[in-house]
Amino acid sequence: MSIPLLAITPKTQNQRVEGYEVPDEDDPQIYRLTDAISDTDIDEIIWAGYRQIFSEHLILESYRQSFLESQLRNRAISVAEFIRGLGKSEVYRNLVGETNSNYRLVDISFKRFLGRATYNKDEQIAWSIVIATKGLHGFIDAIIDGEEYRQNFGDDIIPYQRRRFNERPFNLVNPRYNDYWRTRQIEIEGGSYYKVQIGGQGVQRGVRSAIPNTFLEMAKSIAPSEVNYQRSRDRVLSQVKNMEIPDMTRKATTPKPAIGRTDVALPYRYISPTPKV
Repeated sequence: MSIPLLAITPKTQNQRVEGYEVPDEDDPQIYRLTDAISDTDIDEIIWAGYRQIFSEHLILESYRQSFLESQLRNRAISVAEFIRGLGKSEVYRNLVGETNSNYRLVDISFKRFLGRATYNKDEQIAWSIVIATKGLHGFIDAIIDGEEYRQNFGDDIIPYQRRRFNERPFNLVNPRYNDYWRTRQIEIEGGSYYKVQIGGQGVQRGVRSAIPNTFLEMAKSIAPSEVNYQRSRDRVLSQVKNMEIPDMTRKATTPKPAIGRTDVALPYRYISPTPKV
């Protein structure tokens, strides 16, 4: 017997208040299966579903769900079932489910499946109990089969951020995981690098125990050899001080030719230099 969902007091959020904004480019685009009249329209619906649930601008080939795509193209399943399949896929489990705590998993899933953030910590606690008792698949079923999803998106609409204005969509700005997962990844022997520093342990022993071995091996492989910069500087200064600058001036090695009278054979040379009177 599963535990029923705890009572939650909704808070005032944008999607719970009627707006009077003028439609502009900030309004979310609604992808509806009933409006699709060509294969191009179906492709746009499929990629919109990938962007909304997987929060990926570019979908890798390994992330694609070919079976779900084929069923949606043939109108064998509805958009809601396509979204349900993406939420139950191994891709969503690996990207979101296993890299976050249950509280953050609830908040991210609400932003991607319901188009809103969680109201408060009480709602996160209540739905984290659903994850603990029913698992990830049961949690996804509870969201899509819920009244809020049916009222806002039904069977034919890809979920979107409701009443979004002056901000980008939730699913494209939320990181895949936060510092909780990073801290959990680097924890070794019960402490992280920051805890080691605060704990006052020895620097060498503490840092070595806090940093993963793979990082240490990588750092050793690229560590440059030690260089005594002071000694190298003194050596260079000594070489410069004792260095002789070669004489680069030009010196005359051969005497310059003397400039004298040059006899020239003229055509009137037969004329006597002393004229006769």
